[in-house]
Amino acid sequence: MRHPPLNSLRMFDAAARHLNFRLAAEEMNLTQGAVAQQVRGLEESVGQPLFHRRPRGLELTEAGAQYHHEIGRALKIIDRATEDLLPQRRVTLSVPPSLATKWLLPRLPFLTHAHPEIDLKLVASETVTVIPGGEADLAIRQGRRPQPQEATVDCLAPMDLVAVTAPGSAPLVETIEGFRDLPLIEDGHQSWTEQFRKQDAVPPTRMLNFNQSALATDAAANGQGYALAPRLLVQDDLNTGRLVCCWAPEPVPGQGFYLICPRPPALRPEVQIVADWLLAQSGL
Repeated sequence: MRHPPLNSLRMFDAAARHLNFRLAAEEMNLTQGAVAQQVRGLEESVGQPLFHRRPRGLELTEAGAQYHHEIGRALKIIDRATEDLLPQRRVTLSVPPSLATKWLLPRLPFLTHAHPEIDLKLVASETVTVIPGGEADLAIRQGRRPQPQEATVDCLAPMDLVAVTAPGSAPLVETIEGFRDLPLIEDGHQSWTEQFRKQDAVPPTRMLNFNQSALATDAAANGQGYALAPRLLVQDDLNTGRLVCCWAPEPVPGQGFYLICPRPPALRPEVQIVADWLLAQSGL
């Protein structure tokens, strides 16, 4: 039995997924006529139509739908097997959303320029990630130092909180009580509330609340009040003058941003490169 060419199967798969020769052609970077011709050749090869040609597009025949179900699965197996043979250059990094937005994204072009061979995938998440063997090759986590079993942990930056606001309206505040009558912006970490409670003070009943630190600091930069955020997240805005610092509480020992990296033999060279680059960016 003569098997259909792989190219015609890929074009059939694309046409079946889009139910449109034009869209399939765009995906395959071919002309619409070339895709239609390959599909017709495939139909001749199997001895029956795989599509109903409708005025507004394609419709799979019953045989075509069953055939596509199996062909689609087979193509995925082929692609996955091929990827497994190629050098693994993708590195997946799990990072808290606000850290990704305020600190990592502005620096990523430097990593791309220095190591264009590495395909970095970011997963913005604060959930616990298993290293190694989980959804990510590396992870940055905020809070107390993690204690993984099969990974190393390095401090990317200490958890130094600073109160920030827009320039031109920042009073010099010496204690947490000085903020009681000011418009405060709280984030998902409840840093203002925690600072008031540490001083045995009752936190204000009304604060502007956001679930992410990046949103809280952006609101502060837009003149909506005072945010309390890790210095690592706001240092770039402090350097440019978009934000000004008006108070800093005592640091909490043992809390910070921590880089979790697998140990050998799970540690691939590309992962080590990204880990070293991240630590170098932190300046520690």
